[in-house]
Order: sequence, then C-alpha cells, then structure tokens
Amino acid sequence: MQSKKFSLDIAGKTLTAEFTDLATNANGSVLLSMGDTTIFVTAVKSERTENLHYFPLSVEFEEKFYAAGQILGSRFMRREGKPSDEAILSARIIDRTIRPLFEQSNRQDIQVVVSVLALGDEDPDVLGVIGASLALATSDIPWRGPVGAVRIGRREVMGKF
Repeated sequence: MQSKKFSLDIAGKTLTAEFTDLATNANGSVLLSMGDTTIFVTAVKSERTENLHYFPLSVEFEEKFYAAGQILGSRFMRREGKPSDEAILSARIIDRTIRPLFEQSNRQDIQVVVSVLALGDEDPDVLGVIGASLALATSDIPWRGPVGAVRIGRREVMGKF
C-alpha cells in the first residue's frame, strides 16, 4: 500500500491524516496529527462470530510517558501503570460516540486502539474521535459513520485534591 496524506485547515491549525501500512494486520489505521500532537489509531475485527448476548466493542486509549517526553521510574522498571482517569474518560468519549453507529446484531469482536505518540497543545481525545472515525471508515468493518468532534472553549487542568 502506498502512503496517502490528507490535510485540512481548522481554526488556523492543520489537521493531517496519513494512511500507511504501519499496521498491516489491522482492518483500518490512520496516523493523525494536529500541531505537535500525534496519535495512531487502529481498528480490528475478529473473524469468528460468537453467540453472545451483547455487542463486543472494546476501545482503548493508550497514553505513554514517552509521548510527553517523560520517562519515569528506575531503569529496571519498564512498565506503565494503570490507565489514568483522563485516558479512561477519553476511551469512553470515543466509545459513546461510535457505538450507536454499529449494527447491534453484530457479534464479531471489534477493537479500536488509540495510541498517543506525541503530546502537544491539542487534546488527544478530540483527535481520537476523529481518528477512530477515519480508521473505521477506511476499514471493511460495517459501520454507519463518519463522526467528528471539536472542543469548544479551553480545557482547564484540575489539580488533585
């Protein structure tokens, strides 16, 4: 597959979507960047169909310390901790946005993974919704999209209480 790159100007900033073969086993993937923030989104569907009583959709939002330029812990500790509250809420935002657009009778496992590669001034959760939409729309997964997201106003950073 050859690399295809698309750009769009939004509020004076450039949103760039690049479709490459970085994830060859994924059904759909996109490398999305805006400013200094870059995310990689993959969408995968299982081949097996199970007799489940629910729709098995899994959305994961992975934040790594290297995305912010920080490497914490000793040199022997190489694991990341549990997902932060912001990562859990970002995954829920993406899940609640895309879940109603799937056929609810579908019983194939579908997994959407958003990996933050570089963290800049832009919010990666807004880019995650757009990236999930692009990854699903370019895949062979049955989905009635696309969707989009914007953040209105500034997001205030709250300290721990």
